[in-house]
Amino acid sequence: MILSACLLAFGLWFTLLSKLHYDHAQLGAYDALRVELAEGTAPLGPTEPNNPNQLLPLGTPLAVLSIPAIGLRAVVLEGTTGQVLEDGPGHLRDTPLPGQVGVSVIMGRRAAYGGPFSKLSTLNPGDVITVVTQQATSTYQVLDLRRAGDPSPPPPAVGQGRLILVTADGAPFAPTGLLYVDADLTSKPQADPPFLLPASDLSPSENALSADPSAWLPLVLWGQLLLLATIGLSWLRNEWGRWQTWIIAVPVLAYIVLSVSDEVARLLPNLL
Repeated sequence: MILSACLLAFGLWFTLLSKLHYDHAQLGAYDALRVELAEGTAPLGPTEPNNPNQLLPLGTPLAVLSIPAIGLRAVVLEGTTGQVLEDGPGHLRDTPLPGQVGVSVIMGRRAAYGGPFSKLSTLNPGDVITVVTQQATSTYQVLDLRRAGDPSPPPPAVGQGRLILVTADGAPFAPTGLLYVDADLTSKPQADPPFLLPASDLSPSENALSADPSAWLPLVLWGQLLLLATIGLSWLRNEWGRWQTWIIAVPVLAYIVLSVSDEVARLLPNLL
């Protein structure tokens, strides 16, 4: 019964209820970023503002992304692992920040955890994208959408910027490829940071539609805790009775099952 409940809970969590996690994470990220923007301490690149030798932790809030045409307003976080993308769109770490010279890449989920990029396929050429960072409020204009096999637009001119939004293509939870939205910077380009993270330093889990194998260890530990809880509840059922045990079991199992579900989600493609 507990195993069946776990499978059912994971399905409900991943497809419907994970938006609660996304909303909570976005509120926290927005509060943190708002303070840093006001104090002038928000990141300008892949390293800590006051320590250029220290990389930003994954999940650090960087910018606010707004696309009025699809009703999107989300905080962009550093990194593109499955765990980061549970909390919001993520910035690919080997590209400059939005608004800076060069090509910036932001990835986001198609359906799970709020599905912030679920409506990217409805964008049209000319739609406006706005990104607020520590440097400026930058605006982009959508060039076009493309999928596998479609030609890429010419690279931006020297000293100009471009933004590429990436998500899964196809039906929700059943990706058939990748969807790209190319947008050119129409506001004044900002100076890029003196250091960009080499692509070779990225982990494979930060690539589009990749899984995060680091989730296996916490998943095994949570699974062991679930097994111990099951054994303990079985013993309590014999000692206390059925209903008395379930009063304790429901909150305990709910917490463990949600934790297990989060780790399992990291083993799935990060753009789902």
